[in-house]
Amino acid sequence: MEVHADVDGSGVPLAVLLKRELCNQKVERPDILFGEANKSKKGEDFTLLLPRCHRTTGEGGGSGGGENAGGGDDDDTISVFAIFDGHNGSLAAIYTRENLINNVLAAIPPNLTSEEWTAALPRALVAGFVKTDKDFQTKAARSGTTVTFVIIDGWVVTVASVGDSRCILESAEGSVYFLSADHRLDANEEEVERVTASGGEVGRINIAGGAGIGPLRCWPGGLCLSRSIGDIDVGEFIVPVPHVKQVKLSNAGGRLVIASDGVWDALCFQEALNYIRGLPAEAAANRIVKEAVTSKGLRDDTTCIVVDILPPEKLSPPLKRPGKGVIKTLFRRRPSDEMSEDQMDRGCLEPDVVEEIYEEGSAMLARRLNINYPSGNMFKLHDCAVCQLEMKPGEGTSVHGNMPKHSRVDPWGGPFLCSSCQLKKEAMEGKLHSRTE
Repeated sequence: MEVHADVDGSGVPLAVLLKRELCNQKVERPDILFGEANKSKKGEDFTLLLPRCHRTTGEGGGSGGGENAGGGDDDDTISVFAIFDGHNGSLAAIYTRENLINNVLAAIPPNLTSEEWTAALPRALVAGFVKTDKDFQTKAARSGTTVTFVIIDGWVVTVASVGDSRCILESAEGSVYFLSADHRLDANEEEVERVTASGGEVGRINIAGGAGIGPLRCWPGGLCLSRSIGDIDVGEFIVPVPHVKQVKLSNAGGRLVIASDGVWDALCFQEALNYIRGLPAEAAANRIVKEAVTSKGLRDDTTCIVVDILPPEKLSPPLKRPGKGVIKTLFRRRPSDEMSEDQMDRGCLEPDVVEEIYEEGSAMLARRLNINYPSGNMFKLHDCAVCQLEMKPGEGTSVHGNMPKHSRVDPWGGPFLCSSCQLKKEAMEGKLHSRTE
């Protein structure tokens, strides 16, 4: 699996998409308008709002709420928006909010081209999530958090997610794309199989007579999610490895709705979008939270971020054209899937086309880090691929497991993990559990 592979069956690599823009005309970076709203019941939802964040340090402004314009013409900046929905306390959510972006950016080597940086981002997100979880475990705190983490780099949107907060994209024309995964055990049979194979037990709460009630949960701990950051008391088979999806918008732009489960437990995707049609971002976020609370009551922290990605100087939010509203999940499409005749007829120049660049949801760390070197120079040569610890040649353990460190196919032999990250990898795969049996 290579990050710069074809666009999931459409045969359009990222390099071609970027060069196509240059061939036609230089497309300016979009304006970013955003708004946030929250109704708190437990005080465990937190947000990160960075409309202008430097690629190299993770520092940026605009962390407060409200309507903002940013990210216009500085190629050194990205925009970052995230929701952290904590449980069993707020420590994991706060820690992740404060550390995740720097851990992600630290995993990207310096001096990459714009294309290489975008291609390296999905792997860096995996490394950043795992490092944040690994570091938080040293705090001996038992809380956990879901994460929906969005990075906007020009017209490219990359979403990494663990848990059940969600991110959806509505294109300028009105087509809807799901950009995150749902890691509730009730909703994901593959994750149930993975957790049980790794040593966890999955079941409902038992009552008298042996009947089970409530959602599927992982035992010990009783967590109903298969992926999160934190949750040290549940077991390391509840992994922090995120689902990552990367898409490229046309220069017509689009709207992102990022919300915690307090919203999605009350509203379906189309309801939420219908409520905010024609509203600016801040008003839209407030409307979604208001409708969610009105529908179900304030049963949980209810948080929403709305982000408009707009052509420069276009101040109105994206509008849906009459008769549209098609939901296109683009979720777990097989690489063998071919474009429809209609898609081929339209080609790639239609102003509303959203191109899928990358998608991967595996929980296996070796698979997520298995990128050929030196393609794109995506790794620091002898640093740990997760925590960036500098190691001497020969000190690290290859993520390829039993494969030799050097071969004709892969003379580099990496990426490598330090000893503590290798233990983390084995724990997430259930190998440490099997050793103790």
